[in-house]
Amino acid sequence: MLNSNDHHDTRTAADHAVSTPSESARLFERARRVLPGGVSRNTLLYGGPVHYARHGEGCRVTDADGVERLDFSNNVAANIHGHACQPVIRAVREQLRHGSAFSMATEAEIKLAELLCDRACGFERIHFVNSGTEAVMAGLKAARAFTGRTMIAKVEGSYHGSYDFAEVSQAPTPNNWGDAACPRSVPLARGTPAGVADETLVLPFNDAETSTTILDEFNNKIACILVDPLPHRIGMIPAAAQFLQALRNWASANGAILMFDEVMTFRNGFGGMQSDLDVVPDLTALGKIIGGSFPVGALTGRAEVMEVFVRGDAGMRLPMTGTFSANPVTMTAGFVALSLFDEASVRRLNDLGDLARANLAGTIALTDVPACVTGAGSLLRFHFKPAEPRSYREAYAATAEKQALGAFIGAMYDHGIMLIHTGSAALSTPMDGQSVDRLCEATLASLKSIRPLLKIGA
Repeated sequence: MLNSNDHHDTRTAADHAVSTPSESARLFERARRVLPGGVSRNTLLYGGPVHYARHGEGCRVTDADGVERLDFSNNVAANIHGHACQPVIRAVREQLRHGSAFSMATEAEIKLAELLCDRACGFERIHFVNSGTEAVMAGLKAARAFTGRTMIAKVEGSYHGSYDFAEVSQAPTPNNWGDAACPRSVPLARGTPAGVADETLVLPFNDAETSTTILDEFNNKIACILVDPLPHRIGMIPAAAQFLQALRNWASANGAILMFDEVMTFRNGFGGMQSDLDVVPDLTALGKIIGGSFPVGALTGRAEVMEVFVRGDAGMRLPMTGTFSANPVTMTAGFVALSLFDEASVRRLNDLGDLARANLAGTIALTDVPACVTGAGSLLRFHFKPAEPRSYREAYAATAEKQALGAFIGAMYDHGIMLIHTGSAALSTPMDGQSVDRLCEATLASLKSIRPLLKIGA
């Protein structure tokens, strides 16, 4: 939390630009001696300096050098109420007085489960874990345990965390992605067993006909179809209703499980993005905002499928536990945060997102820069392309675009704005129209400053 001394010591990014040395730079040098690459989250690296946070309050963060910025990253969309949300702090402080984790169940887990299950018709049972990655992993394993099959189908370029099977074709390149009508299964991490790619089918985004044709070749082997309704890494382009319906129809007709990854997109609807769709998945992976800024993940869905976690006469089909899963601190924080993020709050933040995307489009039009903005709800993403991409292959950034993006993110830092390092932004409830105005002002100045990198008119 900010105190009076902290607030008076705060400087602007412009003030800091002319001051040296940097405390963040000194901290990074220390970190490199004990952490591989200097960080435990490589998403903090974008080609520019690593910034270290001192404190945050509402939608503002002050770094180790005393520079205050508007935070449009919000810990990669996790902090729906920004930083140091007072009702959450009070509830967590009270819970800490009674203990932080037990080898016993707590009522806090039941309260958050009840709240979530009341928010979407497809949320019949819920199983808590500690991250979005774990939630996706739990869903894929649950689908296998339920169907008795092993193959997974996922969309090319879509990010679903760090589980081997979910990573396949997360970041293919023109050199290895194969034909668009039959995308190759490309492992992400070096050393991934070949069998992982063999058991993962890759579908082209928003191409219902081709995806169905690919699925038909393996109709009795597919355990799960995994899809994000607004895939961040593909370009934050909404999944088409026809595409999602085709996947729903195929899964139902062929005994497979349809799973939505709403770890990031749950913020876009009272019951997630699926609450505004006519498609109900069998399973949904959740995370980020449901933990009230604490580590969390959850798998929810049809009671019949979720029964794989229940011990029966023949044992448990899917044993899964975690020392800190459903710990009462996270459950308490999540309950308060989601209680505050009611239907009116969702609508207000989504309206603010609409305003931001419209105003940013107008801002970009004032420059001679080939750029655009995509997104939905309270999420948006910048692309250094003249038109909105429609697929991962169109959203793929060549070397010059990646360099421009890194320079743009650095320029936005200098102009007092923090973005997710993919060029994305996630709004928080403390933000308002003035926050959007600041975002647009910084965008205009930053685009002008990096324009020479794009060799426009050369």
